Amino acid sequence: MNWDETTDTDAAERLVGASADGEDQAVEAALRPKDLGEFIGQEKVREQLDLVLRAARARGATADHVLLSGAPGLGKTTLSMIIAAEMGAPIRITSGPAIQHAGDLAAILSSLQEGEVLFLDEIHRMSRPAEEMLYMAMEDFRVDVIVGKGPGATAIPLELPPFTLVGATTRAGLLPPPLRDRFGFTAHMEFYGPAELERVVHRSAGLLDVEIDPHGAAEIAGRSRGTPRISNRLLRRVRDYAQVKADGVITRGIAAAALAVYEVDARGLDRLDRAVLEALTKLFGGGPVGVSTLAVAVGEERETVEEVAEPFLVREGLLARTPRGRVATPAAWAHLGLTPPGAAAPGNGQQDLFGA
Repeated sequence: MNWDETTDTDAAERLVGASADGEDQAVEAALRPKDLGEFIGQEKVREQLDLVLRAARARGATADHVLLSGAPGLGKTTLSMIIAAEMGAPIRITSGPAIQHAGDLAAILSSLQEGEVLFLDEIHRMSRPAEEMLYMAMEDFRVDVIVGKGPGATAIPLELPPFTLVGATTRAGLLPPPLRDRFGFTAHMEFYGPAELERVVHRSAGLLDVEIDPHGAAEIAGRSRGTPRISNRLLRRVRDYAQVKADGVITRGIAAAALAVYEVDARGLDRLDRAVLEALTKLFGGGPVGVSTLAVAVGEERETVEEVAEPFLVREGLLARTPRGRVATPAAWAHLGLTPPGAAAPGNGQQDLFGA
């Protein structure tokens, strides 16, 4: 049960979107694990991070700077809080878009306590002047504050107490190498498997005082798109359905019926995902078709189709991006219960074509 914050408002409006809205953030605060032992999934990252933190505690030093990358909803914010808890240090939380000037960053850095953890979400969206100031702060624990303008400007060095920067990004490729190289530990968060998501659902159900059987948990986990945040959101909606339409106990049938109401199918596709696939198959014969044309066909903006719907469809093998446009894969036709154009009908093989 691991989550992060993003600023993608389009995704936040979807039940299966990985971004966190206000309700998600409030619930997640209560559901977040407090230490690495409670954190579910990401075994390699947990093992490596545990060694880094234990070694720092044994030396009596602050932990190395940490960079966490991966899709939204996988646990980057949660891990940053766990790092602070494991080090017994306070945590300061901000984001890249909030730091538009070097002075904004200087104000934050100068107010840090020794050993404090600074969590910088969406670090790749920080302004370039602030980014360049961060280089020196991370490496030498010092910033140069510019006083005055023009020829009379003076740089005043400001010493900083040792601190740990935890940067989180959904697009690690946008980080410049000089910044990326200053992190002592980097980790990439992977999507979760069904068994891990079932554990997430069971734990969250216990904390929410919801009765759920193993089959109900498996049904929710299977539609969660590999993301714990989505598992918890679906669990809350199924809980509502179970309380209103049943006896409050979540079974496989109750979970399936509830998610059918919210238009989340067995593979985790929602209305937008299916609209894209249906337009691609039914209107354009499976493609290739340009993303702008596809967006017009489903009544959405190009960016919504390209950034919100496509990543999951590509990851599931339902859609392919080619130089000529988007193409529906055989799995997409099968998922919609359709037959691809030109597919041989049963009993109509090559020998029939030649009258053999």
